[in-house]
Order: sequence, then C-alpha cells, then structure tokens
Amino acid sequence: MHVIFLLTGLAAILLVLLDAFQTVILPRRPSGQFRLTRLFYVATWRPWRWFASRIRASRKRETALSIYGPVSLVFLVALWAGSLILGFALIFYGLHSPFLDPMGAPQAGADFRSDIYVSGTTLFTLGLGDVQPHSRWARALIVCESGIGLAFVAVVIGYFPVLYGAFSRREVNISLLDARAGTPPSAAELLRRHAFEGGPEVMIVLLAEWERWAAELLESHISYPLLCYFRSQHTNQSWLGALTAVLDTCALVVSSVGGRTGRQAQLTFAMARHALVDLSQVFDLAPLAPAVDRLPEPSFRLLHDLLCQVGVRVARDDASQVRLREMRALYEPYSECLSRYLSMPMPPFVSERPRKDNWQTVAKVQSETVAASQVLHPLTGSHPHEHEEEEEHHIF
Repeated sequence: MHVIFLLTGLAAILLVLLDAFQTVILPRRPSGQFRLTRLFYVATWRPWRWFASRIRASRKRETALSIYGPVSLVFLVALWAGSLILGFALIFYGLHSPFLDPMGAPQAGADFRSDIYVSGTTLFTLGLGDVQPHSRWARALIVCESGIGLAFVAVVIGYFPVLYGAFSRREVNISLLDARAGTPPSAAELLRRHAFEGGPEVMIVLLAEWERWAAELLESHISYPLLCYFRSQHTNQSWLGALTAVLDTCALVVSSVGGRTGRQAQLTFAMARHALVDLSQVFDLAPLAPAVDRLPEPSFRLLHDLLCQVGVRVARDDASQVRLREMRALYEPYSECLSRYLSMPMPPFVSERPRKDNWQTVAKVQSETVAASQVLHPLTGSHPHEHEEEEEHHIF
C-alpha cells in the first residue's frame, strides 16, 4: 500500500512539473488531452459561463465574465502548488513518514497530516525546523522540494508580467479601432471613415498594422491560451470582435472594392484567418455555421448605399457577391464557434442603428461632471471631487 502512495505522489509531481513547463515556459501550443491546465479550464469555464449567462443586466454579466480570466490564473497557480504539496506528502507517507517529532524522537507510525505540513513548509521554503527528516531519502526529498519551491515562485513571478504585457499590447489596437471603425467595430464604418483624400494610403498602413497584430495575437495566445479569456475594458469591445471586423473589411475590399488596398487586404486576411483558425483548434472547437446571416441582401444594399454616399465604389454584380460569400465562409464558422464558446458577440457587418463611439461617451460624461463640479463648488461649497465615484461608475 505504501508503494502505491509513493508512486502516486511521484506521478502527481511529474504531472504538475510537465504541465507548468508546457503552460509557462514552452513557447508553442501545448499538447495532450489530459494536461492539468486543460482539465482545469474545461471544468471551470462552462459552469462560470452558465452562471454569468443567468445575469440579466448586460454590464454586470460582462463584469462577471471578465473576472474569470484573472481569477482562473490565481486558482491555476494555487492548483499547481497544492498538487506539488500533495505529491511530496504522498511520497513521505510512502516512506513511512521519516521525520522526528518536536521532542526529537521518531514518530510512532505514519502520520499523513504531518507529511502535508512538512511538504507545505518545505515547498514555500519556510524552514521552521520543528519536524526534521531522519533518513537520507527524506533529506534528499526535502532539498529537492525546496529547490522546486524556489523555482516555482520564480516562474510565477515572471509569468504574470508576461501575460499582462501581452494583454496590454493586444488591447492597444482594439482601443485605436474604436474611433476608426465605430463601436462595436464594423467593416462598413471602417471603410466609410477612411473615404477621404489619401484614405487608401491610410488604409494600407492600417491593414498592415493589423496584419502584424494578428501575428502577435497568434503567437501570444497560442503559447498562453488563457489570454483568450481576458476581456476588453468595454462591453462592446473584444479581441474576437475586432479580429472579425478586420476580416470583414479585408473580404469586402478584396471581393467588391479593390483598388490600391487590395493586396494588403489579402495579406491581412490570410494572417487574421490563420490566427482565428488556430485559436479555435486550441480549444478543440468545430467550426459552426452562423445562426443568422450577418450580411443578408437588405444589409448589403444598405452597405452599398452608405459607401457610395461617401465616394467608395462597391461592386454589386453577382460575381463579386459570390466572391464575398466564399471569403466569408473561410472565417465566419471559426468566429462563430469562438463567439459561442467565449460568450463574445460577433460584430455587425454593417451597423443599421447609429451608436456613439466609446471615446465620445466617456468624453461626454467627463465634461458634464467637470462642468457640474465647477458650478456647484463655488455656489454650495461642496467638494469638487465628490462626484468622482459616480463618474467612474458611468464610465466603466
């Protein structure tokens, strides 16, 4: 029986070390269906998503979903640490708890609670010394666990800045897209807002930046898939929505608009679709046909009229529409499966209802708050910062 405990503890330690290596250190897509990290997210994300879906208020629902990413990271680290403590404790128990009690005498029989205590204090390098090993194997294991504990702390300290650095770089372009493509972003609005003299050159630069952004997204989120659960600051923004809107724009330019931006649109489309397909495969998601056509014939006519009004020529012949449908079929099923899995809504191809951008909404609230504070402060003697909490509530 003690041999079974020893082998089980050794297997648990190896499983955690391999999983942490693949998750944190290995710069490529982790492999294996029975990885501890994968099983953890499979077991926790769907119940969390189900709970959040029962919240009716959209802002509170999005807040609940946004908490999952950071919280899951903390619990994942705790799971690794707890598994290591349990693994070494099982090995100690399999060796008949080779420790001296506080009085300096050997323990009378195996005590698993003492093994857990020794393993925990050793992994976190507390070095209390009130329970001491009295065999060579136990001393070697104590030294080994102390070294693993130091390495574990170092890896965790370095892991968090890498994740949040990748998250910040991802969100920069998403925030910049707000004023360029509307809120939520759409292909029609992106093309309409760049219909000015010199607009094609600006679009080429913009699509080139998004080609690089898609490549960085692919590399960072394949290596660290849990970043996919980290959500943007605003409820109407997401990395999936931004990526899909850029793919919509590229498909529309290549199939129906053409011009000088056509070649760059092809390059950006290829890179963005590559990222989308690979990320869906990380979660083992099968492509799904969209439940609703995002660009039916009435919406396409509206799109054509909006772009023609600002001077963008859009082909409406059958061949161009067939090309557009074929290009949409290359990425929309993958966007749809990720949208359902991550509870991130798909962006519209063309916004049929006008909506203010996020930067306009924030600026309006701030200006109204500042104006109110300037008026109320000299008249009533109230403190000019008493409305900051209310302002933050409206903004965020």
